[in-house]
Formats: sequence, structure tokens, C-alpha cells
Amino acid sequence: MSLRLGDTAPNFVAKTTEGEIDFYQWLGSSWALLFSHPADYTPVCTTELGMTAKLKDEFEKRNVKAIALSVDPLDSHMGWVNDINETQNTRVNFPIIADADKKVSELYDMIHPNANNNFTVRSVFIIDPNKKVRLIITYPASTGRNFHEILRVIDSLQLTDGYQVATPVNWEDGQDVVVAPAIPTSEIPAKFPKGFVEVKPYLRLTPQPNK
Repeated sequence: MSLRLGDTAPNFVAKTTEGEIDFYQWLGSSWALLFSHPADYTPVCTTELGMTAKLKDEFEKRNVKAIALSVDPLDSHMGWVNDINETQNTRVNFPIIADADKKVSELYDMIHPNANNNFTVRSVFIIDPNKKVRLIITYPASTGRNFHEILRVIDSLQLTDGYQVATPVNWEDGQDVVVAPAIPTSEIPAKFPKGFVEVKPYLRLTPQPNK
């Protein structure tokens, strides 16, 4: 199965380091960061899971729950968590799915045979409270993810869901945003009272409306 943006994220029941979960029930009304790892006890994954744990407060501020996945079994995960806690000076505070039968990996197309037949690539899915897939990023096994970029994209998704704006190149929370092209210039003052700059008729910038 190949997921695309806007698709409904498949539900699943799986064993995790925090017990068995039904994904939809676990998610509730939150956003989800679902991300996969090639294998347990691998160096890059160890740093990524440590960083995710350290960013727990940032995810919580955005109503995001993190959940990781590897195709290794649960007992392997439990031992690996001890290593992550020790080497990354943190405590893993989110579930890691034990996907030894690869059911979840196949649901989310996390195994790319031309890269590796046996292990998941570094897939990232952002899923909204309506269970819709909002972001898909795939990294090669050799490249660690930038979790600050993941937070930036979540900020953009949540902002643009609430306002008729888009976020420009390299945007970060608090910076100016782009007024949606569908809004006539004459209507901008009423919708965005902080003012705007018309760079071109199709490129109008306004201060971030929720700041």
C-alpha cells in the first residue's frame, strides 16, 4: 500500500514498549509523529530516539504524540531503550512499536526493497486528529532526521489549518507568512488587520496572524 498526502492513515493494533495499543484509540484527538527505524541497536537511530525524548515538551505544546517503529521484537526494544537512556542522557517517553511481522511496515509502505528487503527506511508521517496523512518524508538509512524541521512543519500545518495563509521558504514560527492567492487584495485588510506588503499581486506577505 502506498500512502499519499490526504489519505486516511491506516489503523492497527500492535505491541509496543508501553503495552499493546490500538493506534486510533491511542491517538485520540492528537496529532501523531509516526516514524520508523531500520533496526534496533543502530547508532543513528539511537540518537534520533534520544532527541525525540528530549523534545517531548515541544511535541506536547503542539498536541503531538510521538510513536516509533522497528521490525525487531519487543524484548530487543526493551534492551535498546536502556541503551538510549544511558547514551543520550534522557528517558524514552513514547512507545516503540515491535513490528516483527512487518504488518505496520507494510501498511505504511516503510520497506523499500531496492534499499533493503528486510528493514524499514527512515519514514516520517505526520497524521492529524482526523487521521489524515499530512506529511511524508523518507530518509535513507544513513541519514539522521532533523527533528527541528519536523517541528517546523507541524507549526506550519497547524497555522495554515487555521488561517488562509501559506509559509514561505525557510519560514520559522513568528515570521511573516504568505496570504493565500484565493484572497483578493482588497479583502486582506479585513482578514489580516496587522497589515500586509504586496511584493507582487500574487505575493502578499502579512505578519503571522496568531502571534
